Amino acid sequence: MGLIHVVCKRNNEDAARIARSVVDRLGDAAEVWLDEGSSRKLNYEKTFEIEHVGEGADFILVLGGDGTLLSAARYVREKEVPILGVNLGGLGFLTEISVDELAEMLSLCLKGDYTVSRRTMLDAVVKREGDEIFALTVLNDAVITKDALARIIDIETYVDDQYLTTFKADGLILSTPTGSTGYSLAAGGPILYPSLSHIVLTPICPHMLTNRPIILPEEVAVRVRLRSPEERVILTLDGQVGFPLEYGDEVVVRTSPFKVNLIRSASKSYFEILRTKLLWGER
Repeated sequence: MGLIHVVCKRNNEDAARIARSVVDRLGDAAEVWLDEGSSRKLNYEKTFEIEHVGEGADFILVLGGDGTLLSAARYVREKEVPILGVNLGGLGFLTEISVDELAEMLSLCLKGDYTVSRRTMLDAVVKREGDEIFALTVLNDAVITKDALARIIDIETYVDDQYLTTFKADGLILSTPTGSTGYSLAAGGPILYPSLSHIVLTPICPHMLTNRPIILPEEVAVRVRLRSPEERVILTLDGQVGFPLEYGDEVVVRTSPFKVNLIRSASKSYFEILRTKLLWGER
């Protein structure tokens, strides 16, 4: 019997309802465990803490949106358990499976009849006076941005030990190919095919029009130093975790040794998803 971990979007009635239907539908075909919040809501006894998602599971079922999947992916980094993401309403670049496809995809996954898209992650580390004070692994992006009332900030940037430039901008986005269709795209960055392993560096509203996004090879480390002493600046990871930066702090971002395995839709290609989500070809 297979083991499935189910992660639901927090406080979402549709996610809870679908989770219950999955439990009822599968019956003895698989053992289903729910995240703590969902299990309490449904009064279901088989549960796990989110920190332990994926442990011993054949695959993880995420019911929600891209934000829910991004949150789960950060806890799965060392386990590389396949994730089946079901979109319950938003844009859904990562949660590409529709509710209508769920029954068929569950059947295929239980048989092991599926393909995965291996996605690059980034390790982001903050150093202060040479000491590591914060670290996190992300699937989408690491973003350095100024406070709403702050002025343009100076971001001294190196690729390995080679000086690149000092961006004078509202911020800087360091993105994976997966994250290239998120904040980076909105800031004018390129779209990268998700199976690539490059790092995309995109300035946010740069003061110099010659500052343009750049695609870097996967083996480099990007080192960024904050050179604005009086501005309030924050490092935001996957749009969900924030860490305040101080003058002189160094942020080091490099490709993580871990990957996230996303189960692909049996009926849609990546390019079809791009056309659908970005409305390519429409006037």
